[in-house]
Amino acid sequence: MTKLNLTRRTIMAAAVATLGLGSPALADGHQMLDSIHFLIPGGAGGGWDGTARGTGEALTNAGLVGSASYENMSGGGGGVAIGFLIENAESQHGTLMVNSTPIVIRSLTGVFPHNFRDLTLIAGTIGDYAALVVNADSPIQNMDDLIASFEADPGATAIGGGSVPGGMDHLVAAMAMQAAGQDPLDIRYVAYDAGAAAMAALLAGEIVAISTGFSEAVDMANAGEARIIGVTSPERVPAAPDAMTLVEQGIDTTFVNWRGFFGAPGMPDDTAQAYRDTLAAMYETDDWGAVRDRNGWVDIHNSGDDFLTFLEAQEEAIGDLMRTLGFL
Repeated sequence: MTKLNLTRRTIMAAAVATLGLGSPALADGHQMLDSIHFLIPGGAGGGWDGTARGTGEALTNAGLVGSASYENMSGGGGGVAIGFLIENAESQHGTLMVNSTPIVIRSLTGVFPHNFRDLTLIAGTIGDYAALVVNADSPIQNMDDLIASFEADPGATAIGGGSVPGGMDHLVAAMAMQAAGQDPLDIRYVAYDAGAAAMAALLAGEIVAISTGFSEAVDMANAGEARIIGVTSPERVPAAPDAMTLVEQGIDTTFVNWRGFFGAPGMPDDTAQAYRDTLAAMYETDDWGAVRDRNGWVDIHNSGDDFLTFLEAQEEAIGDLMRTLGFL
């Protein structure tokens, strides 16, 4: 936090406390929110946790929000937190819940009875592309090599991931292989408890490749442990400029694991819009750039109705693939 931001925020907070005013106006005309409480559907240290805390850090450091608090509520693949937000909606207008692609997947599979339509959609804020990764010592150099190995012996070309069969890592591998002209039902997918366990299996030679998040793949590649052979972004990502996309290798598919924020059902329109405006203003700050780049995220901003359109398109695409794979 810079001294300027701290001073500005302190002055504004004092004005609110002393004068009993509502949210004060910043120099650019944006209204500062007094506070935001972030509800995190998983444990500390995960992607949801990092996204909520990183967003809160940027908002408070930039002086867009007076204070941010955090609550981790694990259980039910995120369903416990969603249920809590719905059941206690009237008292949760000061809360934003973070979520991501699994809210679509787990709703489709019935892991929990709710879906994104049961909540107030605030905004999608970041994206983490997926990647296919092999051991740094693997003879497989690119997607053509992986596909050749798969065609020669699908059973021996095991692809692992840190999610259950039918989960996100499995679906990404299936999308890539299907777009490459292969039968996704022939994939031998090996599920591990988390991405770290899948990586350990890759290094041990138990599997040929893993499907994982791009930011995790970059960490592996930078450590010299792995090679990224395909990224699901439309264009190369600056964090790993040598990693080729699937598209440029002739595999016409893209995918992004978005993360974003939801409010309780029935949240007043002006409250929801204030959150959307605040998150939009965050992108213009250096504080957000520092948090984003530190985590290897990319900006994917879909606010309000645009967020709904994005989610409905993803729901359709993922649903079609899951039906093909027999998971629906």
